[in-house]
Amino acid sequence: MKKTAAAKPNFESSLTALERIVRDMEQGDLPLEKSLELFEQGVRLSRECQERLSEAERRVEVLLRDAEGRPFAEALDARSGVTIKDTLDDHDVDDDDDDDESVF
Repeated sequence: MKKTAAAKPNFESSLTALERIVRDMEQGDLPLEKSLELFEQGVRLSRECQERLSEAERRVEVLLRDAEGRPFAEALDARSGVTIKDTLDDHDVDDDDDDDESVF
């Protein structure tokens, strides 16, 4: 039976499985073969989780662009709960040719 047709578990279930593997291995009372098997599963789950986090980060970066495609960041004012939009304009970037000066 091929597993290609089966859907991958979601991030949360993969992370839960990884945490269980870590707990089991930390106990230290597993035979070598079982430890190796769990280690391989843990590495696979860790990579899958990292890939999903990277994918989510890329999606967020795409979503956090204004109408002109410029990135912007939103910070939440903890006191009022109001979102503060900070758009990065062209004048925020120092493109002057006065880069010859050194601070040292």
